[in-house]
Amino acid sequence: MKLKNKINLSSAVMFIVLLIIIVLTIYLSFSAMAKNREIDRVYEEVKQATTGIHQSDASVPVQQLLRAYVPVDGLLQVIKPDGSQGAGAAADTAQLSELRSLPITYYGKEEKKIITNNGISFAFVSLPIIWLNGEIVDLQVMVSLHSTDEMLHILKLLLISVTFLATIPALISSRLLGNVITRPITSMIHTMKEIQNSGHFKRLPLPKKTNDELYQMGDAFNKMIDLLEVNYQKQGEFISNASHELKTPLTVIESYATLLRRRGKERPEVFDESVHAILSETERMRDLTNNLLLLAKHDEQWQVHNVKIELSPLIQDIAHSFRQAYHRQIQIHIEDHSVVEADYQRLKQLIYIFMDNARKYSDDIIELRLYTKENLAFLEIMDFGIGIPDTDLEKIFDRFYRVDKARERKTGGFGLGLSLAKELAEAMNIKLQIESREGYGTTARILFNTTNSQ
Repeated sequence: MKLKNKINLSSAVMFIVLLIIIVLTIYLSFSAMAKNREIDRVYEEVKQATTGIHQSDASVPVQQLLRAYVPVDGLLQVIKPDGSQGAGAAADTAQLSELRSLPITYYGKEEKKIITNNGISFAFVSLPIIWLNGEIVDLQVMVSLHSTDEMLHILKLLLISVTFLATIPALISSRLLGNVITRPITSMIHTMKEIQNSGHFKRLPLPKKTNDELYQMGDAFNKMIDLLEVNYQKQGEFISNASHELKTPLTVIESYATLLRRRGKERPEVFDESVHAILSETERMRDLTNNLLLLAKHDEQWQVHNVKIELSPLIQDIAHSFRQAYHRQIQIHIEDHSVVEADYQRLKQLIYIFMDNARKYSDDIIELRLYTKENLAFLEIMDFGIGIPDTDLEKIFDRFYRVDKARERKTGGFGLGLSLAKELAEAMNIKLQIESREGYGTTARILFNTTNSQ
C-alpha cells in the first residue's frame, strides 16, 4: 500500500473512531441525565403522595385516595410486607392490569431505578410509609418513559446522521493531508528517477522558506545532491588526472623498451640510457601509486600513534639528510626547544613533503625556523623561489592541482604532495598555513600544540 493511501486510511479511521467515541459519549451522557431527571421527578411526586396520604381524612376511600396522587401515564400501588399487592391505581385503566402483573418486591426502604417491560422503560420508585391501618408498607410508583425514549431515539438518529455526514469531510481532509505530506516525497522520487535516467544532478523545487519538516527534508535533499555533485566532479577529475599522470611514464617505458629491443644489444649507450629512463619512470610510478593509496585512506585508517617528540633534533636530522642527498644549503633557526605530541614517522613524512617542495621550486637557500607563541609551536619552512600566485593559494591542497609554472618544471611532482600533507596533518591534529608571494618565495607553516618547553 502506498504511503498516501496509508495516511488517508489511518487519518480517516482515527477521525471516524474519535467521532464515534464522542457521539456515544454524548448519547449515553444525555440518556443517563434524562432518565435520572425523570426518576428524581417521580421521586418528588411519591414524596408528595406520601405526605398527602398521611394528611388525608380516614373517611376517604383508599382507591380514590390513590387515584388523586397517581402520576400521568403511570401506576401507584401499595405492596405489603408479605410481598402481596394492596390497593393500586393507574392513569390508564387498561394499563392497570398490565402493570400490576409485573413481578413485585417488597423493599422496606427507598429504591429508585429504571425497569423495562415489552421494550418500554419505566421510572420506578419505592418508599416505605405507615399505611392507614398502621402497617408499614411500600408505596411504589412506575411511570412510563415513552416520551423520553422517543426523544432519545430521535437524538440517536440525529447523531448517527451527523456521524455519517461528518465522515465525508473527514475522508476529503485525510486525502488532502495525504497529498500535502507525500507531495515532497513524490517529487523527490521523481527527481531521483530523473537523475538515474539522465545521469544529471537535479534539485527539488522548494516553495518559500518555512520551518516545517517537509521543507527541511527538501532542503537537506538538495544539499545532499550538491555534495554528491561536487564529489562526483572531483572523482571524475581525480580519475582523469590519475590516468593522465600514469599515461606519461607508461609511454616512456614502452618507448624505451621498444628501443632496447631494437638497438639495445648492439649499442651499449642506448642500453644504459634506456635502463636508466625505465628505472626513473618506474620509481616515478611507484611514488604516484603510493601517494594515491595513502590519499585513498580514511582518517581512521591512518593508525596514528602519537608520542612526545622534541622538534629540534628531528629538524636537524631532516636538514642533514637533505644536505647530503641534494647538496642544498639549509639554514636552521631554533628559538625554542619545543616538545609536541605526534606520530614520529608521519610527522617526518609531513616535513619531508614541504622540504621537497622547497627544494623543487627554489634554487636558493632553504630556511627552517622553530619558535613558540601563545602555547603553540611554529615550524616554518621557507624558500625563495618562484612562489605561488594568490589565485592558486586556495587550491594548492586539491589533489592533482599544480601551479602552471610548476607544471613546466621537469622536477614538478604529481600535485599530490600537499593533499597528502593535509591528510597527515588532520590525522595528527596539526594545522597548516601557506603564505607565498609570486617571484619571492613560499613559507609553509606547521602549527603544533606544545606539551612543554625546555
